Amino acid sequence: MLLHLLPLSCPRCPAPELRPGGRPGSAAGGPWARRAGGLARRRALRRTDLQPETPPRRGRRGGDGHDPHAGGALLETVRRLLLAKEEADAEGDEEEEEEEEQAQFPKRWAIVFLCFSAFLLCNMDRVNMSIAILPMSAEFGWNPQTVGLIQSSFFWGYLLTQIAGGIWADTVGGKTVLGFGVVWWSIATALTPIAAQLGLPFLLVVRAFMGIGEGVAMPAMNNILSKWVPVSERSRSLSLVYSGMYLGSVTGLAFSPLLIHKFGWPSVFYSFGSLGAVWVTTWVTKAYSSPLEDPGISAAEKKLIISQSTAGEPVKTIPWKLILSKPPVWALIVSHFCHNWGTFILLTWMPTYYNQVLKFNLMESGLFCVLPWFTMAVSANVGGWIADTLVSRGVSVTTVRKIMQSIGFLGPAFFLTQLSHVNSPAMAVLCMACSQGTDAFSQSGLYSNHQDIGPRYAGVLLGLSNTAGVLAGVFGTAATGYILQHGSWDNVFEVSVVLYLVGTLVWNVFSTGEKILD
Repeated sequence: MLLHLLPLSCPRCPAPELRPGGRPGSAAGGPWARRAGGLARRRALRRTDLQPETPPRRGRRGGDGHDPHAGGALLETVRRLLLAKEEADAEGDEEEEEEEEQAQFPKRWAIVFLCFSAFLLCNMDRVNMSIAILPMSAEFGWNPQTVGLIQSSFFWGYLLTQIAGGIWADTVGGKTVLGFGVVWWSIATALTPIAAQLGLPFLLVVRAFMGIGEGVAMPAMNNILSKWVPVSERSRSLSLVYSGMYLGSVTGLAFSPLLIHKFGWPSVFYSFGSLGAVWVTTWVTKAYSSPLEDPGISAAEKKLIISQSTAGEPVKTIPWKLILSKPPVWALIVSHFCHNWGTFILLTWMPTYYNQVLKFNLMESGLFCVLPWFTMAVSANVGGWIADTLVSRGVSVTTVRKIMQSIGFLGPAFFLTQLSHVNSPAMAVLCMACSQGTDAFSQSGLYSNHQDIGPRYAGVLLGLSNTAGVLAGVFGTAATGYILQHGSWDNVFEVSVVLYLVGTLVWNVFSTGEKILD
């Protein structure tokens, strides 16, 4: 009944739109549009002076005997009622918005899961050779030195695409690069039996080609997650993705003996290689290089990611001189080399160790190899949770990275030294599992540090450090074959322990968790 007292039009008070239910503040754009419209109206109501012009006074009352201030107070009351209604409507819209956000699975974690599954396939296709090499060497008459050559040939190609993959991912986008990698290595995996039948040179080339495809995976993934994952979730997301590698090893080592026993060793390569086609189909339709390119991401999630993003603008040129002048970058490179020497030896030679030293048969070698990798998958995620919790409680990122990586170095060093003192296969397997389990804390140490010190160049930095890691794989895998021909497994483990200790020293002296590259 009081609405006739309001002005019919006001340049600063736009008329509220009515949605189909008659509630003001609705627009076709959903709750975000309703919220924006309601906010504009509330601001207008606060700014608008609804006081009528005061007529000329005749004493204390107007000519009609009424107090003009009473009308102004009445209009003020109406204005406040309208404002209260708008605020109540806004609260309802915000509740609707929160319900919609909670009902939708976060897109960033969908991207993390797709990267996880890519890394699962990556290690499935990589470790199958460590099992298949046993019947293959028996069939083709390969000695340990030839086996070491075949195992190391993968790293020839893997080495070539580390830095190139990082540059490509940082300039073109991680989606394209990771998709290319999965297609390439899946085809090479499927061609492995054909190459082996043609001869050793063909097999070496195909294994190197497979390495080319897998070499771009880590730089591309690092680029994608640097854009998609907030800093507060970095350790957990990277640990989950890298645990895909460990579970890939578990899956590959568990299923390879079964397939070999039932269908022969070529079946491992054909079946594993075909899985890449399934993954690529999903990746092409669901993934984007950054949240800015994804039309399906919610506005709230995009705002959350961008507000915590440190990635900055896309890279056009790489400041190599600046990057290579930073001691923390060299700490990454040296530490990655020391870490990967032991990791790749265990990855490629563990089934042979179980078969020759512990006297397990083919089936047992594959199954017992599963335990250390499964332990790594669990430990990586535990370490990621611990690291993110410490950061959220105010512990500096530098301190967290040093603690996690020290565990990742000193743990494996300790348990490898115990292998020469154990007398039972069960204790040897337990030492291997504990060594690999503590090694997985590196995912919250050096493997998370690339995004800490230079998020814009995360792909390039990982390409640089992983190049050193691949060199460790090439030399370490080949050197292990040479050492075993002229020495023992104790000598193999001693070299790994020394490098773990060197890595610990370098990491704790020169690394940082602060951003040093803009």
